[in-house]
Amino acid sequence: MPKGIIGKKIGMTRVFKNGKAIPVTVIQVEPNYVVDIKTEEKDGYSAVVLGAGNRKEKRTPKPLLGVFKKAGLKPLKTLSEFPLKEGEELQLGQEVKVEEIFEKGDLVDITGISKGRGFASAMKRWDFSGFKKSHGSRYHRAVGSIGACEDPGRVWKTKRMPGHYGNEKITVLGLEVVDILPEKNVILVKGSVPGAPNSVVKLKESVILQRRKGQRKLKRSKEAYAS
Repeated sequence: MPKGIIGKKIGMTRVFKNGKAIPVTVIQVEPNYVVDIKTEEKDGYSAVVLGAGNRKEKRTPKPLLGVFKKAGLKPLKTLSEFPLKEGEELQLGQEVKVEEIFEKGDLVDITGISKGRGFASAMKRWDFSGFKKSHGSRYHRAVGSIGACEDPGRVWKTKRMPGHYGNEKITVLGLEVVDILPEKNVILVKGSVPGAPNSVVKLKESVILQRRKGQRKLKRSKEAYAS
């Protein structure tokens, strides 16, 4: 099986376990299908391309139509590539289910596009504290000095200033899988996930599993959800 899957963020709620309220994000995993398979002999690495969501044929590029036709699938809206687990083999057109990849207590990394907030001030964009709120102060939410006069005589690159905020690809690491509801194609993940409701997110096996801290967290998570 692949080390990830494509889903859609529904929203947030909470579940109760051992008398404690756990905030969770509800992610609906629509049917994922194997669109293409990368092999060591042909591509130099082993991976699988998954697709999800419906797409109109007239809005699909002809090269992609050939790929879908080869896999025996109708055009799919979202495509994403995931590495394969060792010793796993898949077939073109095969359906992949979330319960086949993850289980309770697993740690996952989730990637999504954050909410776009348009043009924002420096206080909102960079969490600046602002100036004095007392009477007589002319500056409350201003940026302040952005550079010297003669030297360097310009504004440094990466200077934190007002500008476009949000609408960026963000990955949150090491979120715990609280529950999986196969009959509803839903997975519950502890904590918040980037993106607006009904936005596409990608769930992957967490990279922090290679770290000691991640291994300890996984062990505690497995013990908690096994009880």
